[in-house]
Amino acid sequence: MATPAPALPPRTRWTPAAWIVATAILVLPAIAMSVGAEGVHWTASDFVVAGVLLYGTCALYDVARRMSSDRWYRAGAGVAVTTGLLLVWVNLAVGIIDSENDAANLVFAGVLLVAAIGALLVRLRARGMATVLLVTASAQACAAVFAGFAGHDGKGLPAAGLFVPMWLASAWLFHRAAIRTQRARSM
Repeated sequence: MATPAPALPPRTRWTPAAWIVATAILVLPAIAMSVGAEGVHWTASDFVVAGVLLYGTCALYDVARRMSSDRWYRAGAGVAVTTGLLLVWVNLAVGIIDSENDAANLVFAGVLLVAAIGALLVRLRARGMATVLLVTASAQACAAVFAGFAGHDGKGLPAAGLFVPMWLASAWLFHRAAIRTQRARSM
């Protein structure tokens, strides 16, 4: 006789809200363009990219949320995926180094690659994610230094550096989740 699949953690009240907020963010530029707001000129590809980013972020968080019912873990996952989203969004919108068209901005894809590969290697487990996000924060710091040297007007270093505390906050939250998990196992 087959054993039933383990039950997934129940949806939280935040899960539908995240998808609704993502949709609202995607609809706002369309509304702004329809009323003739100055400076808002999105193309179809802009909407596709924004949709992939926003809904992809919601999906990533949903996967991570299902990994644990621990609130620290979920908060760590939320901060990590939001940081990744903001890093990509800022880089695509205005670029961290000079402009969005500067190829030097690809260094930030490396930061996200560190986070993604690390998360897969540790199987999204809290203790491993804490370490992965510390390494990601270090990669972000290195990218920030690179941005400081590569940027022609020097704006790259502080802009790229803003993401380091966000990665560190996520690492701390996952560390807290790992401590709780270890305590629960030892009881």
